[in-house]
Amino acid sequence: MASNSRVGDYSSAQAGVSGRLSGLAAEYVNYDGLGLAKLIGDKQISPLELLHAVQQRVEALNPTVNALCHLFFDKAEAQIEQCSPEAPFRGVPFVLKDLGQNLTGTITSAGSRIWANNVADFDSTLVKRYKRAGLIIFGKTNSPELGITTTTESILFGQTRNPWNLGRTSGGSSGGAAAVVASRILPMAHGSDGGGSIRVPASCCGVFGFKPTRGRVPMGPIQFEGWNGCSHQHALTISVRDSAALLDVSTGAELGSPYFSPRPERPFIEELSVHPGQLRIALVIEPPNGTPLDPECKRGAIDAAKLCEGLGHHVEETVLPIENRMFIDAFITVVQVSVARILDDATSKLGRVIDERDVEPVTYAMMEAGNKVTSVAYSRAIAALHQVGLAMAKFHQSYDVILSPTLAKPPLPLGKLSLSQPTMSWWKEISEFTPYTATFNASGQPSMSVPLHWTADGLPIGVLFSSRFGEDSTLFRLAVQLERAQPWAGRVPPI
Repeated sequence: MASNSRVGDYSSAQAGVSGRLSGLAAEYVNYDGLGLAKLIGDKQISPLELLHAVQQRVEALNPTVNALCHLFFDKAEAQIEQCSPEAPFRGVPFVLKDLGQNLTGTITSAGSRIWANNVADFDSTLVKRYKRAGLIIFGKTNSPELGITTTTESILFGQTRNPWNLGRTSGGSSGGAAAVVASRILPMAHGSDGGGSIRVPASCCGVFGFKPTRGRVPMGPIQFEGWNGCSHQHALTISVRDSAALLDVSTGAELGSPYFSPRPERPFIEELSVHPGQLRIALVIEPPNGTPLDPECKRGAIDAAKLCEGLGHHVEETVLPIENRMFIDAFITVVQVSVARILDDATSKLGRVIDERDVEPVTYAMMEAGNKVTSVAYSRAIAALHQVGLAMAKFHQSYDVILSPTLAKPPLPLGKLSLSQPTMSWWKEISEFTPYTATFNASGQPSMSVPLHWTADGLPIGVLFSSRFGEDSTLFRLAVQLERAQPWAGRVPPI
């Protein structure tokens, strides 16, 4: 296969996998999604050949990483016949996160035993857009129960392992998607992000994770928002251009949307050829909650700041204008009430009240706490999150972009963030691991984790960049500049 659409040379790093796989199953990993679509458009490969090659790779790697929980290659083959030849991702295999998105005839379990056999009889709006773009959906990726932790571990499906170190977390809640992309089963996968759930696993697995502006990507038609507007949908990818092109085919309000993001000036894929200019970048290093910062995470952010300065941007160290305790209390209140409502709705399915037999310990504790929140406290929490949005909008009058570590620690050992942990231990671990990302869910701003650093022992460290509400284009312009200056696609885990 000859093409100029390669995104990196993986030949040496993938030697172990290539020893077990040959032909197209070993070769397609050299291409991003748009590169694969071009090969199909040029008739160098067929969509069915590519799908079978992906299936071989799934069979070789998924038993190791445990990233995919539902597979339906037969349904994917049927989708190929419905592809338009003009679709931008015609024939490119793809997977959905097992949370929040429905595909007719397949299970969406949300990582919970309650919905283990929950078969959808309709396609979500976003899924319809993915299919219209030519994506061939063959599976679902693991998620923790209801997506409420930053690891991908559940009683239902077990632990998703980090391809860089199988004893470490792949992050969460889109950790299955991150592991699929990091192991090069696919160049891109769907994810969702309510408090960091795209960006956290992107950091843990050394891939590019982009959370768009609130309202940019639809969530309906059954539920139009998650966690009172904090949850956003998009993807984890190897290349920046795949992320931009996926957002182009996803973007736009649906009927009934409660939120509308500003209309982009041009397609996001075109933004990649636009120079970002000299950006005013706020460097925010120390965790806002005062927890310790691992030296590797600090080094990754500082090195990224130096890289940005070398690219002509102005970097100034500062702090965010947020009263962190107020914000965290409000955010937790919203999540607890949301969990309580979802599980209360599930009582009609079970025919009884939810108890400890049905959900994991932290989930149950969140439900109990949510049931105790008064209406006044809930209303006050929503008002507090709106004030976070206002404070950040004012802050961005002085800065175009905020740069910080994505995480305060490298990927943690599996088990520490599991929802089966004692609740107090879980709260401590998650607050010390992920103090940066959730602010940008509350404000609705676009935010991305860029894989710019690795530890001496080979663990990925992401760097977080966030921009003004509605200015996803600013981040894409910067991201492609960083990608060209310090490419990451050739770094592949030795699984």
